[in-house]
Amino acid sequence: MLPRTTFSVVFFCKKTKVTKKGKAPIYARITTTGQSTEIYTQCQIEPERWNQRLERSLYKDEVDQQINRIVASYRASILAAYDRLIQENRTPTCFAVKQLLGSASSSRMVLAEFGKYCEKRQQEVGTRITQLTANKYHRLLRYMTEYIRQVYGKEDLPLETVDYAYVDGLNTYMQTAYNCHNNGAVNLLCCLKNFLLYAVRNEWIEKNPFRYYKMKINKTNVKVPLTKAELDLLLRRPMPNERLDRIRDVFCFCALTGLAFTDVDHLRREHFTTDEEGQLWIHKPREKTSVMSRVPVLPQAAALLEKYRDDANCRARGKLLPVPSNTKMNAYLKEIADICQIHKHLTTHLARHTFATLAIEYGMPIDIIAKILGHTNTNMTRRYAKISEANISREMRRIGKVLTA
Repeated sequence: MLPRTTFSVVFFCKKTKVTKKGKAPIYARITTTGQSTEIYTQCQIEPERWNQRLERSLYKDEVDQQINRIVASYRASILAAYDRLIQENRTPTCFAVKQLLGSASSSRMVLAEFGKYCEKRQQEVGTRITQLTANKYHRLLRYMTEYIRQVYGKEDLPLETVDYAYVDGLNTYMQTAYNCHNNGAVNLLCCLKNFLLYAVRNEWIEKNPFRYYKMKINKTNVKVPLTKAELDLLLRRPMPNERLDRIRDVFCFCALTGLAFTDVDHLRREHFTTDEEGQLWIHKPREKTSVMSRVPVLPQAAALLEKYRDDANCRARGKLLPVPSNTKMNAYLKEIADICQIHKHLTTHLARHTFATLAIEYGMPIDIIAKILGHTNTNMTRRYAKISEANISREMRRIGKVLTA
């Protein structure tokens, strides 16, 4: 015997979606045992002509009467579908009723549509996103496929069945089955959130399952930028071998220009220009966002470029600096930190944070730093530019002079 279920059908005029012509769509909301889904009836009506208590229009003109007939037909079809599910000894959920009615939106399946979305993102590589970002979507698709098989025992699910419980279960599954840390799982869930927002905008689903789902990033491995003294030490300190000398030079170039590791790796001669005053500039679109970075080249950075002008290895690889893989560079930076007795976690990206922090420490406006870093939003720049103790001390001395004047 099937478990007892509650069932109701309500037709309503969705006033939050009024068109430019002043009409609102009429939806049927099917509710079974606490779960609900909505079906667009393909009818629109002026909100003031709809009587919600009677779930119909009380006007007598032909258009309103036709709307009433369509609503009555939808009600009869829904009741018939519910009855058919019971007769076939199937669980009469609202989603099953909707699927039986042949709704276009209910025929969409999670993995099938997300797979198409992954391909869409793949086509955006090089224009809107990087290959690494596209890879995250494909990785999430693999996790979702395994999750649905193991937890739901199916090859796919209707898109409308993706709810808060699905998202929370997927988060737990990724952290247990694949040993994803919290931040890594949240990073992947952001990809799913983007897809579901895309589905909402296309009216494939009515509600975003992430509406009440909180994703919190754990602040681990907080980047502590280098001070000016530490950067000077890094520039002056002789390295015991050529391998570390080259790594040090690449890191310092990033710290002196604010360029990210991948941007330095793709830096070419055509990215350099000289203005009327003889100042050398880097004008390069960021690899990550394609936003243009505008960087005046400091003398120390220019000296590093000159050092490798005739380097055979750089020429063979078509690069201006001896940039290794990101993994190797991060590993070698640990050796350099030990040699220089810098008790900080040196990484390739720390150089970019160091530039932003030193720039703001010496009074560069945040808007200018954003242009150099290639940020379109200064809020992102503020995440890079940490307020150092030198800033605090300088501002405290300034306010002290005002208070004691």
